[in-house]
Order: sequence, then structure tokens, then C-alpha cells
Amino acid sequence: MGHPPDTHSARTPAGATAAPGLTPDLTTPIPWLRWALVAAAVVAGILLTSCLLCTVRCRRRGRRRKRPRDKEAVVPGTTELSTTTHLVQPELGNVASGPGGAQQWGRLQLSLEYNSGSQEIRVGLKQAADLRPGALGGTADPYARLSLSPDAGRVHETKVHRGTLCPVFEETCSFHVPPAELPRTTLRVLLLDHRRLSQHRPLGALSLPLGSVDLQHVLELWRPLGPPATPEQTEELCFSLRYVPGSGRLTVVVLEARGLSPALAGESWTHLPISMLNQRKWKRRKTSSRKGTATPYCNEAFTCLVPFSQIQSVDLVLAVWARGPQLQAEPVGKVLLGAWASGQPLQHWADMLAQARRPVAQWHRLQPAREVDQALALQSRLRLPLPGF
Repeated sequence: MGHPPDTHSARTPAGATAAPGLTPDLTTPIPWLRWALVAAAVVAGILLTSCLLCTVRCRRRGRRRKRPRDKEAVVPGTTELSTTTHLVQPELGNVASGPGGAQQWGRLQLSLEYNSGSQEIRVGLKQAADLRPGALGGTADPYARLSLSPDAGRVHETKVHRGTLCPVFEETCSFHVPPAELPRTTLRVLLLDHRRLSQHRPLGALSLPLGSVDLQHVLELWRPLGPPATPEQTEELCFSLRYVPGSGRLTVVVLEARGLSPALAGESWTHLPISMLNQRKWKRRKTSSRKGTATPYCNEAFTCLVPFSQIQSVDLVLAVWARGPQLQAEPVGKVLLGAWASGQPLQHWADMLAQARRPVAQWHRLQPAREVDQALALQSRLRLPLPGF
């Protein structure tokens, strides 16, 4: 009778025709073949789904890129302007931006107000924009110096703004100008790049004749900056400050002076006294005298004790005095530091408090002695924020 097929028998050779009843018997000993087919189908479905999702995303991105952003419909009366009309000057639109153009030096915003009763003009320095960067780093530390000509005795300096080409000053100063002298008076603004131990780099200048503007109303103007003229040699003094809060030791190192009058290079004697007002008591020190030089070099240190609780009530005055063979000693100029200072001296004092236990050196322009004396007597006290120690 018939016997069951032998499962160990050899397979049908290639090219031979197998009987129909033998096909399920050949696949029976290979159970993993069904699972392989199922896995391949799942993988193929996943790949197909991923391809479809990628195609849809690529089409959406292409549509977004093709949309014109600057061709939006504008309905009159529905748009909101981000700037006001008085901040844009008509003459700025015709200025060339190429080499030598006025826009290459940036722009300056300021306000003018004249008080005929007190005969003072109030100059508000708002901000500057698009200043020229320095050679290194692509930025600058700008500050402004304001003065009037032909009377160049009074000079106002703003504080230094670190690492910016668009400084916001928001500072105001006043100059005494009689009404008869307004037509021939010119406001001069010089922007400089502050450098502690080298010559400050000019960033731009502005000359505004007061006779060309209507001072009967408060004015707020944008003006293009022009190329600065050759900076005049100013009388300057270099010194360093160091304060230790724990011991209350304030150290002043007088280094050197430069730009003094050539008349001091003869038989004149120059010395640099230091005065400090603490609790209504003046303490004075002075360096040794230097003879026959307009650039005296001292490098002398002076130390005094100032408790941390009194550091905001201290006024420090450094001066340069000169005395000829038969002349009485007169001050060449002074520098006021402390809570009553302004501009760069106030910034130097704040840097000393912020960088405790480290000497901070800087050049300072000598101010007329009369201005410093008036500042000590008239200005209101300004408290500085002290860092926590």
C-alpha cells in the first residue's frame, strides 16, 4: 500500500516539474520563511510612508520660500509707523553712502532749548547711530565732547559707552550765551573712541551754527556727522586708582602729564598736588617738583585711609601747578573725582569701585580750576551704586 513521503528525501532538481501535491510539503520544513515575508512587508511599508512624509515637507518648505515677504498688501490708514517724522531729516536722503559721504561717519541726535531769562542754551545729547568701527574688533567705546566757539573755555564730556556703535547718551548740559552772541556762536560736538592709555581716536564731528536754527522753540534734530578735524593738543594727566574695601586703603599713583603749555619748558617748576575732602576736612599731598618740562613724569604713589562706609562722601582733586622764576604759583588745571564728578572722571571712579583691589589707570583732560571749584560748591551730590563685597 502507499507509504507517507519521506521528508528526508532529496529535493526535485532544477528544471524538473514537481507534482502539485508536493508544494506544501516543501515549505513545511521552513517555518521562518513566513516571518521573513511579513517583516519585509512591514519594512517596505515604513520606508514608503517615510518617503511620502519627506516629499510633503519638502513641498511645504518650497512654498514658504517662494512667498514674497516684502510684497504685502498695504491698506491706507491701517499701517503703524515705527518712527516719528521729526526723527528723519530730509537732507539725509540725498547724502551719498559711498566713500567720502557723510553717512560714513554716522548720525547724531540732539535737542536745543534757549532760555532768554537766564541767557543759557540747554543742549541735550540724545544718541548716535552708525558710527565707524575701530580697526580691531569692529566696535568702539564712544563718548562725546561738547563745546562752544569762539568761547572754548567750557567743555562738557559725556560718560563712556562700552562696546557699541549706537550709543544712547541722554545727557544734558548748559552754556551761558548772551542773545547778542548767538548769531556768531557755533556748537561743536566731537565723538571720540575712548582708550585708557593711548590717544583717543576721533569718530566724527558736528559743527552747528546757532544762528542757523530757530531757538524760539525746543528743537530735536538729527544731523549727519562729518570727518573730524585734527584734534587739538589738550592738557592731560594720567594716574591710577586702587581701593581695598577691607582695609579702606585708597591708593593714588600719579604717573605723568602731557600737552602742557610750552612756556613751562623754560625756568618754570611744575608739581602735582593731591587734595581729598573727607568729612569736611581736606587732606593734601603733593609730588616733587619738575623743572623745565611740559611733560613731567612722576610715578609717585600716595595712600590714605577711607572707610568703606565713607567712600561715597569723598571728593578727590588732582591738580597741576606751575611757578615761574618770578611769578606766583598758579593752577594749570584740575581733575575732580568722586560722587560729584561727571563724564570720564565719574566713570573712572565707578571702575575703581567695581574692580576692587586692582589699580585702574586712565588719562584725564585737565579742566579749568574755576570750573572744578564751582562744581564742588554748586553741584548736587550723586550716589554711586556700590558692588557687594
